Amino acid sequence: MKKSTTKITVIIICLAALLVGFYAYISGRSRESKEKAAMTAIQTALSRNLENDYPSTPKEVLKYYNNILKCFYNEECTDEEIEQLGNKARELYDDELLEQNQQELYMMRLREDIDTYKEKKRRITSASVAASTSVDFFTEDDFEFARIHCGYNIMEAGRNNSMELVYLLRKDDNKRWKIYGWDSEENVNVK
Repeated sequence: MKKSTTKITVIIICLAALLVGFYAYISGRSRESKEKAAMTAIQTALSRNLENDYPSTPKEVLKYYNNILKCFYNEECTDEEIEQLGNKARELYDDELLEQNQQELYMMRLREDIDTYKEKKRRITSASVAASTSVDFFTEDDFEFARIHCGYNIMEAGRNNSMELVYLLRKDDNKRWKIYGWDSEENVNVK
């Protein structure tokens, strides 16, 4: 009887070891597949379909726009990705801003700006959009506008610099907030 108890114990231990080994193998595979499935910041920005999922508020428009800016200046983008991200940014622009920034000229200046950032080893470490309650809504010439502040921290040469911009957005015919323009906070006089 002792031999059969020993055999059963050995079989149970072997089965338990196989089960633990199989579980560890499956867990490792699922962790690897999750890591592979995680999208990069560039892929996330490019995956948004603005036709069906356009940001609904001025704050949301700027949050998405800032994600695009971070991709431009913080990530290693291919030329194709820069073009695709540039097109996404242009989808957020008002028609008048688009007229002032024709596609080819815009892409050329964008690439130059990105190259300058890379040469100077600049990075946007954070971008913060003012609270929704801080958005200044007003009407002018029968257009609805929104003015909103956005702060940026930019790391360059080991120093952290801050920059404050004020964005002006205008609601288009489809009731979508579009970026009409922006300027440094010190240049903006609010009436």
